[in-house]
Amino acid sequence: MNITLYTQPDCPPCQVVKQFLTHYKITYKEIDISQDSHARDFLVHELQSYSTPTVTVDEEIVKGFDLSKLQQLLGIEE
Repeated sequence: MNITLYTQPDCPPCQVVKQFLTHYKITYKEIDISQDSHARDFLVHELQSYSTPTVTVDEEIVKGFDLSKLQQLLGIEE
């Protein structure tokens, strides 16, 4: 499973998603779009997302703060 988390500073929901992934010991790649203009362009033009957090799980995209969708995609049951 390939997971990428697009974040930016001063994004409280980004911190919650990071804590969520860490809690479940899920390996992910974090990309700070404020530091990477190519990633920011990719986020907007390819993923069609204008907000953080945005998470890709393989080919699936979770835009914004949606832990229930992340749980579903990752097979996590509470």
